[in-house]
Amino acid sequence: MTSGGALTSRYDAVVCDLDGVVYRGPAAVPHAVEALTDLDLPIIYATNNASRPPEDVALHLRELGVLCTADAVATSSQAGSWVLAHRLPSGSAVLAIGGMGVATALREGGFVPVLPAQRREADLAVAAVLQGYGPAVTAADLAEAAYAVQGGALWVATNLDATLPTERGIAPGNGSLVGAVQNAVGRAPDLVAGKPAPPLYLLCADRLALDPRRVLAVGDRLDTDIEGAVAARMDSLLVLTGVDDLRACLEAPPQRRPTFVAPDLRALHGDPRSSGLVRLAEAVAAVHEARDARAAAHRVEGLASRAEVLLSQVVPG
Repeated sequence: MTSGGALTSRYDAVVCDLDGVVYRGPAAVPHAVEALTDLDLPIIYATNNASRPPEDVALHLRELGVLCTADAVATSSQAGSWVLAHRLPSGSAVLAIGGMGVATALREGGFVPVLPAQRREADLAVAAVLQGYGPAVTAADLAEAAYAVQGGALWVATNLDATLPTERGIAPGNGSLVGAVQNAVGRAPDLVAGKPAPPLYLLCADRLALDPRRVLAVGDRLDTDIEGAVAARMDSLLVLTGVDDLRACLEAPPQRRPTFVAPDLRALHGDPRSSGLVRLAEAVAAVHEARDARAAAHRVEGLASRAEVLLSQVVPG
């Protein structure tokens, strides 16, 4: 680690999660708006939410006071369309399952989105299925996805979040809807675009024209934001304003360990050493090292015990 300067002086851009980092429902997370407004780096807001078009997300951010345009928002629907663009010819017909954001991303990516009702009425052939969340998705829509996959269509899921927090409680997320199709077709999707899979982060780096290692990923969830950053080879900052706390960070497996941990987004502007970010990162790393060493020792002890049993069986007495 280098010394001196704000944390963001080490990077050329920031990819920032939204829910639990910038806002919780309709309200802004404390200090988030000020921290992002004062940031002198390009920011892309990356979200697993596949249902809303980027324009709607950008409008929500502007209403909170964050300067944002639609091209500064990257959704898992866009990541799914980006993945398909590397595998299908432009102009291919793709079944769009989910909210408006799915069909919009496909159209912007050069594809012809086919809605489930259109396919039911005309039995249209599709080259792929892009399945994302939508509050109005029906069992008939999921059936069309299953029929297309069984017919040989490439199946891309925008994300596999099993649940979705709402103002009324926890609702089934896109992962649950994908699971319903998976039960019908007997296999998992061919590709997943959203976090913790790397395509959403890689789309952001591609849009910024940067090596992923020059981008800092910021999030509040270890199992999506941080694991996705690790998979994309990005450094990461876990802020403790959302889902995961410091204890979860200390217990995280290697693929979910952030580079930095901080209370909130104000850490983006702090000198890592004077603010304690580096010391905290070193302390977390020391806990992980000790735990990994203990686990390795237990594995060695277990292997030694099994070897002794095998030896006694081969050479009795």
